[in-house]
Amino acid sequence: MQVPFLDLKVQYRQIEAELKPILEDIMANGAFIGGPQVSAFEEEFAAFCGGGHCVGLNSGTDALRFALMAAGVGPGEEVITVPHTFIATTEAISQAGAVPVFVDIEPATCTMDVAQISRRITSKTRAIVPVHLYGQPADMDPILEIARKHQLAVIEDACQAHGALYKGRPAGSMGVAGCFSFYPGKNLGAFGDAGAVVTADANLAQTMRMLREHGQSRKYYHDMEGYTGRLDAVQAAVLRLKLRRLANWNRARRENAARYTKHLAEVPGVTVVTEAEYAQAVYHLYVILVDDRDGLQKFLNGKGVGTNLHYPLPLHLQKAYAHRGFKKGDFPVSERTAERLLSLPMFAELTPPQIEYVVDCIKEYMK
Repeated sequence: MQVPFLDLKVQYRQIEAELKPILEDIMANGAFIGGPQVSAFEEEFAAFCGGGHCVGLNSGTDALRFALMAAGVGPGEEVITVPHTFIATTEAISQAGAVPVFVDIEPATCTMDVAQISRRITSKTRAIVPVHLYGQPADMDPILEIARKHQLAVIEDACQAHGALYKGRPAGSMGVAGCFSFYPGKNLGAFGDAGAVVTADANLAQTMRMLREHGQSRKYYHDMEGYTGRLDAVQAAVLRLKLRRLANWNRARRENAARYTKHLAEVPGVTVVTEAEYAQAVYHLYVILVDDRDGLQKFLNGKGVGTNLHYPLPLHLQKAYAHRGFKKGDFPVSERTAERLLSLPMFAELTPPQIEYVVDCIKEYMK
């Protein structure tokens, strides 16, 4: 049996007939940048995330960067986040002129260890960026309480958590801004790069709209220098169609995750990343931890099972941050997790026989 890590073609077939005439209309009218598709998606995604404002952008990285800049984070200031995430989290901090400051992760959930935050706060600290990794929210209440105490902005990196809930609240709705990526492989994925920020703050939203449009307050009138960060109409149209199906797709992912977890509970030597009691995760990824990760990955690939690594080297040990002087042992939980993690096939259309085959292969290897 062949079990792909991700199958976007089967998802496309679900929307193909409905999407084609919409795309043809966009092409015929030449409305490629902005326009009614983008405005409608922004309204619909804001509602999906609990209300407020949505600013459509061309990537999740721009979402994080513009949110930080609009929140007033600037050169020389510090932003607390985790080293176990995709580099876009820290790129956005650096590109806003600030300095990423790391705290380690919790071993069970792989999200920010809130007990470490306070000791990393200095007079230069301006914001906290919790990462809702693998589709699971970080523990937001203590993060928000620390932020209130120290007057810090909380920018949620919800780029993997479309539709996830924290104590019933949507991911991305709790900080001053929530940032999303619509990279094709995400739970809500475009046909290319795309992103968005949601916020309850109208002024913050307006600043980000100017940042995405070269700092324009209106056409050819520039209140600031900005960037090219717009969401295009084709991606917005794709996202609108997919958004209508996202709740069902997320439900299917949760069901698939439950099947994995049930079967893998019987396998010695395999640890599943835990869904916290406060969370309703949407399983952008289903990640296990094993000691002989590389051996298991090679074995599964030989059996036709697609796998991936998210992420095999923590950010503090990446060459890009060598100038910061970090060393192995600085963030031991992130380092140990990176050595043991393996992402298994996970998408809404994954079938029970496919999951059982993946688990049987793992059992075979672990014996």
